[in-house]
Amino acid sequence: MAGLQQTNSEMILLSWVRQSTRNYPQVNVINFTSSWSDGLAFNALLHSHRPDLFDWNAVASQQSPVQRLEHAFNIARQHLGIEKLLDPEDVATACPDKKSILMYVTSLFQVLPQKVTMEAIREVEMLPRHSRVTREEHIEVHEQHFSQEVSFTFLLSSCCSEVVVSLPT
Repeated sequence: MAGLQQTNSEMILLSWVRQSTRNYPQVNVINFTSSWSDGLAFNALLHSHRPDLFDWNAVASQQSPVQRLEHAFNIARQHLGIEKLLDPEDVATACPDKKSILMYVTSLFQVLPQKVTMEAIREVEMLPRHSRVTREEHIEVHEQHFSQEVSFTFLLSSCCSEVVVSLPT
């Protein structure tokens, strides 16, 4: 049951991210690993909710992945009060640590508007399964201890209590 709750929490979180970054053609978040390594997803997520904080085009076009990640983490710390939980060099890799990305995105989810539409959830459900979970992630999930699953599920479920799901009319 804890694994199912975690999967559903991840799906809602991924739906929220995809919905929030939909207007950024350079960004296509399909997982909680490689989709974040260039720094664009973090910046797009921040910019979609707080466009007043920085010029998207300047960040997207003129910086390296490490610089973009540093920028996003600094903006989140200065303006949203989110501690810098990740090192840009650890994220700017082919496969950053999924749990670390999840924890940081969950922190953003807790402080930014949390509206998630049913359309966004259906979109994530339609992603090819291999896009969302790599073989390594699948093995890692099976190796996790129950306490780790419960702590993540608790963290995400505590912030998800305020999720607004818009039903189509």
